[in-house]
Parts: sequence; structure tokens; C-alpha cells
Amino acid sequence: MTDRAEVADAAERVTVAPQRATVRDYITLTKPKVISLLLLTTVGAMFIAARGFPGWIALIGVTLGGYMSAGAAGVFNMVYDRDIDERMRRTARRPTVTQVVPTRNALVFGVALTLASFAIIAGTANVLAALLSWAGIAFYVIVYTMWLKRSTWQNIVIGGAAGAIPPLVGWAAVTGQLSLLAWVLFALVFMWTPVHFWALALMIKDEYRNVGVPMAPVVIGERATVLQMVMYAVLTMVLTVAPFFLHVFSPAYFLAALGLNVVLAVRVLRLFQVARSGRPIDKMMALPVYKYSMTYLALVFVSMALDRILF
Repeated sequence: MTDRAEVADAAERVTVAPQRATVRDYITLTKPKVISLLLLTTVGAMFIAARGFPGWIALIGVTLGGYMSAGAAGVFNMVYDRDIDERMRRTARRPTVTQVVPTRNALVFGVALTLASFAIIAGTANVLAALLSWAGIAFYVIVYTMWLKRSTWQNIVIGGAAGAIPPLVGWAAVTGQLSLLAWVLFALVFMWTPVHFWALALMIKDEYRNVGVPMAPVVIGERATVLQMVMYAVLTMVLTVAPFFLHVFSPAYFLAALGLNVVLAVRVLRLFQVARSGRPIDKMMALPVYKYSMTYLALVFVSMALDRILF
């Protein structure tokens, strides 16, 4: 009986033995899906600022360093939010929740990424771009994650400044300074952010409610949230065409932006019609706005970059 008990205990220990972290687990900590869009706005801004190809050294350095910088912010976010992540279906399998990557290891990884990102961006571009990338980390982690996210439904609005910094990094990497157009790009991403993230919040509002995160749909309701989305969508669309009237882009870009804006307006207005009717907004209703908002921002930056190269 003793031998059988020992065998059973050994089997149980093997079953619950912690899983060894893989490279994929560490990559997951950096939120690669989120970073892809941030990098596109960074690289797009580089091409816009350079009016063409910004050079291989700067392009590779800023892309790699930018990934590390944004990745570090993602790591620190997962470490701090692991208490609520474990109670949300969307985030329950994150490595920091399952402890596949122990908290200490994740923090060391985040610090390493932070330091490496500064060195790479400063070495291949300039210190201003590197400092701006650090500002993005600090704002996302300290201002958004640690302060705003759990204290106000305006968390996404103010915290959106962190996601709007990458175009400034790309611009500064090429020019060494920040021009009016660079700040227009910053404002464009800043105004776009609530439309995108509140669409996501509408899709998973029950999860946010269950963990006590005051996202807009939970605090002010669906209709008021969609009204806010309409306002920010209008501001976003104005900012996409404003550079044309400043004689920065050609009529070709204006037409491209106009087409993208029409689709965005149609999708947001459809959501508004649902909200105005009093019907509950489910995931399938908010999903088209969420998905298209990502495509929209990417295509706006691509259109800007191509316009500066070709015209």
C-alpha cells in the first residue's frame, strides 16, 4: 500500500509540475498583436518625415527598438494586471497569470527590454527618439495601467496618449525634432483610440464589469459610450484630412482618406442607430467597428507614406 501511495504522490507531482517557459511565452508577454499596429504608425511616420526611404540603419533600429519598447510596456502591464487578468476569459491564459513565466522573471525581462530599446534607438537614430519611446512606456504603465485604468471611465481617452507616441518616435528618428505634422499624427492616433478600444469594451463589457474595471460601457452605459465614439470618430476624420488643407498631402491622399472615412462613418453610425433604438449591443454588433478601426488606421498611415513618396 505504501508503494502504491508513493507512486500516486509522484504521479500527482508530475501532473502539477510547473510548465517550463518557452520563447513563445516571452513573446506573448510583449503583446505582439498590439505592437504590430504601433510599429506601423512608427515606420509610417518615418517614411512620411523622410519623404521616402529613411535608410536601413534607422529603419531596422527603430523597428527593433520600438518593438522592445512597446513590448516592455506590455510586460509591465501584464505583471500589474495579473489579478484581474485571471478573472477575464480573454486574458486568463496569459503567462503572468498561469505563472509559466514567474513574476520576477517577467519583471527582469521587461527591464531588459526597456534598457535595450533605448540603446538601440539612440544608437541607430537619436536620443530624442529614444527618450520618446521611454515616455511611451512610462505613460502606459504608470499613468494608464497603474492609475487611470481602475479609477475612471476616461482611462482610454487619457491613456491613449501612450499609443499616440510611436508616430513621434518615428518622426524624431528621421528629423531629430518634432514638427506640426508630427503632432497632427499624434493627435490623429489619440482621437482614434477611444473609437477602437470602446468598440472592444462594448464587446466584453460584462468581463470588465465582473472585475471592477470602469470602462465606459460599464459606467456611463452603451448609448452614452457610442455617442462618445461618434464624437471621437468625427475628430479623427477631421485630423486625417487636415494635412491636405495644410498643403502637406496631394489630392490623391485626400481621396483615399475620404474613402476610408466614409466606411468608418457608416460603421460607427450603424452602431449608433442600435444604441439609439435602445437595443443591447452585443459582440457581433461592435465587432465590425473594432476590426475596421485597425484597418482604417493602418491604411491612413500607409496612404500618407505613399503620398509623400510618390507626389
